[in-house]
Amino acid sequence: MNILTYTDAHEAFRQRVRNFFKAEVAPHADAWEKKGIVPREIWRRMGKEGFLCLGVPKAYGGPGLDFLYALIVINELVHTCHFGLLAPLHSDVVVPYITAFASENLKKRYLPGCVKGDIITALAMTEPGAGSDLTSIATTAKEDGDEVILNGQKTFISCGINCGLVIVAARDPSVKDSYSGLDLYLVEASAPGFEKGNCLNKMGWHSQDTAELFFNDCRVPLSNRLGTKGSGFMMLMNKLQQERLVCAVSAQTAAECALEMTIDYCRKNTVGGRPLVKFQENQHRIVDMSTEVKLGRTFVDKLVAEHMEGKAVVAEVSMAKAWITEMAVRVAEGCMDLYGTNGNLEELRIGRFWRDLRVMAIFAGTNEIMRNIAAKFMGL
Repeated sequence: MNILTYTDAHEAFRQRVRNFFKAEVAPHADAWEKKGIVPREIWRRMGKEGFLCLGVPKAYGGPGLDFLYALIVINELVHTCHFGLLAPLHSDVVVPYITAFASENLKKRYLPGCVKGDIITALAMTEPGAGSDLTSIATTAKEDGDEVILNGQKTFISCGINCGLVIVAARDPSVKDSYSGLDLYLVEASAPGFEKGNCLNKMGWHSQDTAELFFNDCRVPLSNRLGTKGSGFMMLMNKLQQERLVCAVSAQTAAECALEMTIDYCRKNTVGGRPLVKFQENQHRIVDMSTEVKLGRTFVDKLVAEHMEGKAVVAEVSMAKAWITEMAVRVAEGCMDLYGTNGNLEELRIGRFWRDLRVMAIFAGTNEIMRNIAAKFMGL
């Protein structure tokens, strides 16, 4: 019995997304990996097809669809065998902050462009000295009349080069409390004092334009603050459940995809005239990996269902993010072993999955932090 129920409309949408990615994304993924960035035009084409920001209400140019549509895009995108086109970050992590907390004027100004792919968004929290611990954010925001002056540095910001709009986490230095002094500001790429660094040279996610961002007396309108003053920390806590769920779903689908590719490889390739899949040791490893993958899918689908019902499943999502991202790495590594030396060949993709999956245990809050959160909710 399936936990999630997809309607005929969902399945028709899935087929459209699959066909689009098969024709417009997968054939170019290798070139994008070598270039180190995904072209902005593919974002616009996704927007034209109606594949971005699916939860944005119709009043702001979006389709106002349920989270299952977003899930379909996430799953199909992973099957293109690369993580450079981070549409789920834009659609399901960053833009929801604008939808939920921005003023009516800001929603009308930015959301239509986000839906069309004319605006690519980024979320700037991580700093050289602040990662999972948001209370350590050092970027400052000083009010000056009807403007705010931002100073600080952000790092490992996904879509940092392509972004046209960034949500920046900064603190009022006059407020001593680490929680109530934090705010979120919408900063356009053209804002004076805002500079983008180069793409960071990473182990994986080669086509993802991850960059450093610099704010030197960067002035933005005070009206670009999300929510009320001092509510930044609570807004981040409110949206992290979905961010970590998106991360878990992506890792889960990647594990499934890697295993599917590997089983197919083992059926087609032989040693001594016998298909690799017919060796008992290989069969056992495949069965063990399949068991973990099926457990992960049951867990994450249940959480998706509860999330869509509006339930607070912070502890369970934290558990899922930690376990599934680590499970996906185990599966990818086990698959690499079954490929043997051929697993090192870029054309076979399995090595890319292994490289790309490793960082998922770190971003969106390290897995150590995930376990701390779960332990706290368990009263430990």
